Amino acid sequence: MTEMILRDAVAKALREALDTDDRTFLMGEDIGAYGGPYAVTRGFLEEYGEDRIRDTPIAEAVFVGAGAGAAMIGMRPIVEIMTINFSLVAIDQIVNHAAKLSYMSNGQLSVPLIIRTVTGGGGQLAATHSQSFENWYASIPGLRVVVPATPQDALGLFRTCRKDNNPVIFAEHSLLYRVRGDVPEEYYEIPLGQARIARPGKDVTIVSYSGMVRVAEEAAEKLDELGISAEVIDLRTLSPLDLETVVESVKKTNRAVVVEETWKTGGFSGTIASNIQEAAFDDLDGPVLRINGPDVPAPYARNIEQAMIPSADWVVESVTYNFGL
Repeated sequence: MTEMILRDAVAKALREALDTDDRTFLMGEDIGAYGGPYAVTRGFLEEYGEDRIRDTPIAEAVFVGAGAGAAMIGMRPIVEIMTINFSLVAIDQIVNHAAKLSYMSNGQLSVPLIIRTVTGGGGQLAATHSQSFENWYASIPGLRVVVPATPQDALGLFRTCRKDNNPVIFAEHSLLYRVRGDVPEEYYEIPLGQARIARPGKDVTIVSYSGMVRVAEEAAEKLDELGISAEVIDLRTLSPLDLETVVESVKKTNRAVVVEETWKTGGFSGTIASNIQEAAFDDLDGPVLRINGPDVPAPYARNIEQAMIPSADWVVESVTYNFGL
């Protein structure tokens, strides 16, 4: 095993793609001379040159559309959108073109485009730069949505995405870039649609993804001090979604909590909760709990922003109060 931070795991994945496939090139704002908004591509321009590391104007619709077009003719582009908030500028290219062209051409066309982007709040970046839209994209047929929470998963999942002929939203939480973790030295891949049991337990199942996995794990530790054994599931991908692992866990623990950073209204936690209700209703000892941020824009003030993002204490209080544990 080698220890690395998530940012370096993503950089390693990108280098592998560039080194092993001449059809791969990177495109996005500030990824070249500046080295990337989060320093993921630092040094890439000097190493691979301008043909393969392409700085773009501030025009997400243009370079996402260009990436989709390049993918259609046999290239394997990796496009970086600086933040998922800016993906809204390119949503027509993502949703109405990249995601649908394979269906509309009866499989004659494919769009093997990876869109890397940064998601999540907690960085005091205010309302328009702190949103999480991966749940939106998970509702679009034809898109893969990948939400790694560890360096090992970031590398293994990205390797799998490179071989997928469907467009991928690869959402990296900004607060996870410096998170450390062990990564196998030997080559490995992680299949899409395969959740990870981050912590085994028997009393309650806590389902989460991306930045909320660490919150769920911290909550599980605090619950353990209270004599409550919590099983933590990291979804890893929202599309495809591994419901089998979730339902199997809930049938064992008889209680379920879904923790998600984004708003409760329209949140992906609702999709998880409804599927649990349908598949494991007779096994539940209580309602499926949804813990989401409130339906308000993210504030700039740090203390208020922290109060609106689900925390470990929030999860512990919900579990003990609602389940009487």
